[in-house]
Amino acid sequence: MDGSELQRRLKEVGFYRGRIDGILGPLSVQAIAAFLLHGHVSAPQSWTKARRVLAAKQLVCRTEGIETGPIDGLMGPQTAYAFRVYAYRHTGGPSPFLPDRDSTPPNPEPATAPPLWPRQAQVDAVFGGMGVHQVRLHLPFPMQLSWDRTKPVTSFFVHEKVHDSARRCFERIADAYDAAARRETGIAIFGGCLNVRRMRGGSAWSMHSWGIAIDFDPERNGLNSNRANARLARADCLTFWKIWEDEGWVSLGRTRDFDWMHVQAARL
Repeated sequence: MDGSELQRRLKEVGFYRGRIDGILGPLSVQAIAAFLLHGHVSAPQSWTKARRVLAAKQLVCRTEGIETGPIDGLMGPQTAYAFRVYAYRHTGGPSPFLPDRDSTPPNPEPATAPPLWPRQAQVDAVFGGMGVHQVRLHLPFPMQLSWDRTKPVTSFFVHEKVHDSARRCFERIADAYDAAARRETGIAIFGGCLNVRRMRGGSAWSMHSWGIAIDFDPERNGLNSNRANARLARADCLTFWKIWEDEGWVSLGRTRDFDWMHVQAARL
């Protein structure tokens, strides 16, 4: 969604009265402010113009029923996916959609993975309601927030039943990869954990809704990534995945060859 498209959408809803030229000048900025206010989006004065523009684009997607995550002006993986869906709808570009996650049979899970965790269809019975029973997981090394690299991540919330397992994994990762290796592989880039939402490309609830899934380096391991282009599919990341699999966690990349950012404490 470029500047001209945003101006066009703002004009459609009566907030912009200037030319559709893609130049986000004073009239566009005023229209964006009014649009955000109308959409009940709090945009603090500290937000830059670029962040307000991105928030307005998020709000445009939301008005079309495309889930963007929080309207916060930050480019997280959910927002990036929403923009691809919007572009597909309006320009006929490449499809952003994943294989049908509700019906496509998965590849076999690693034979070494012990059945420590329930199947996806059973997580509600095992873990309880979505978004509850969360505890803070303190990390043995600092991570960076994927959509705002200036923000360090030293802890995040996970379900209490997976806390000890995740802690063991991160401790082993810290031993296996030094700071330089964590930066190079993207292991130190945090893409999210707890997030109550539907699966992208499916109708069921995401494993993130229970805080039992973790994403790493979404920018280089996108939803449509595969073994040929995902950073976490390279040989130097094999130990990383083996650490998770030793605890029974499942990688969507290694089992289904998409969404290489994602690992979850639930079998497919």
